[in-house]
Amino acid sequence: MTDNLFLKIQKDLEDALRQKDEVKTSTLRLAIAAVNNAKIEKGRELEGQELVGIIQKEAKKRQESIAAFKSGQRHDLVEKEEAELAILKTYLPAEISQEELSEIVDSQISEVGARDIKDLGKVMSAVLSKVKGRADGSTVAAVVKSKLSS
Repeated sequence: MTDNLFLKIQKDLEDALRQKDEVKTSTLRLAIAAVNNAKIEKGRELEGQELVGIIQKEAKKRQESIAAFKSGQRHDLVEKEEAELAILKTYLPAEISQEELSEIVDSQISEVGARDIKDLGKVMSAVLSKVKGRADGSTVAAVVKSKLSS
């Protein structure tokens, strides 16, 4: 899957260059650079979830930039970042639904034997391993906290 995803990104970059799509070209170049930097850092080829994780980090950077630009009233930059985020999301697995996430959290709470908020770490690690790449950590944390608090 990893190689297929990376090859797809490279092919899409070539298509974007041919179509003179500047936003897609720059976004994919940055994603490829991030992947290559991670390969160099690790000294090996990346495995399945590692590549998805890098694309997720790039998407998270865009989300943080969008929030910062909105608070700074820079609507021109918000639009650019939103366009880049939309491009990156096409390479990520579909996000998990709120209902499915809630069910996974419930099952992991009972599996781990969590009783209160002190068990947050145990439940978080169990849930994150199940939803890897399909749910944001802050979203998972909010659901786990609400379930453990009640």
